Amino acid sequence: MANTTNWKFLSIHLKYLYTQGKISELLIFMMKQLSLDNLRTFVGVIEQGGYAKAGQWLGRSQPAISLQIKKLEEQLGKKLFTKVGQRHFPSSDGNWLYPKAKELLELNDSIFRSLDPTPLRGRMRLGIPNEFASTLLPGLIGEFSKRYPDVSLEVTSALSRELLHPSRQNDFDMILALVNPEQTTDGDVILEDEVVWVGDPAHPLITPNIALVLAPDGCIYRSRVITHLKQQTTAWKISYTNADLSGLVAAIQQGLGITALARSSMPANLMELKHKNLPALGGINVCLFIQSTQHPVVSRTLADFITRRLRER
Repeated sequence: MANTTNWKFLSIHLKYLYTQGKISELLIFMMKQLSLDNLRTFVGVIEQGGYAKAGQWLGRSQPAISLQIKKLEEQLGKKLFTKVGQRHFPSSDGNWLYPKAKELLELNDSIFRSLDPTPLRGRMRLGIPNEFASTLLPGLIGEFSKRYPDVSLEVTSALSRELLHPSRQNDFDMILALVNPEQTTDGDVILEDEVVWVGDPAHPLITPNIALVLAPDGCIYRSRVITHLKQQTTAWKISYTNADLSGLVAAIQQGLGITALARSSMPANLMELKHKNLPALGGINVCLFIQSTQHPVVSRTLADFITRRLRER
């Protein structure tokens, strides 16, 4: 009933602008366009059950998700979610918008599928660091596979050093890897990022003895952390080691310590830490390496997807 009243009011308002000769205001009103990207985020929040999970699914940070929802609410002049505890539930207007947003997104995706004269086909073997596999891939694979269902993605996650080892040169068509800024590389630098300290909001940093949760030897974050901590007098220890990001996150949430990650790979349920006893860890380059030209169009399209997602975080 409320939505029917809203649309009646909208109709009366448009008729008023027209009859009063306020053509410029009418044109401005009619030229408003909804962002499909914001609508996709809105749908993701509902279907994934919250901002944090939507961020993980879409490969974006929680602040980025919040900003997109805020922009959509401001444009529509409606609150789309209500917060109960730590969860966000769709409001009556949000429930009304949800099926319409899904229709718009499906129409958008079907247009791209229908107008593509040469649908992408082929197999892509992608190598990606563990932390990006957890934060970037879920949303990227879902969107990419929906738009290009005939492309088969085979994903391997490992440390950047392992992915780039000469012995694995023929194992991948494309590699996403971390490279130190001072290091020369054959890859394309798609993001100049920062290495930041990461912890759990429920477990504040305990000093002076800093407990660390790190990946094994060979991890670029591990060597960066140890190198910088050795340059100061603060006591520290490695309390837990695990090559998988989900294992590190679980340890951090249990209060075993803190870690370091590229800011763009930080999970939505963790937070960046800043403290006088935590030294700055410097920059890091996120690079893309095209190893094979067997499917150049597929490679270029997937590279564009990955680049866009990383820069949106």
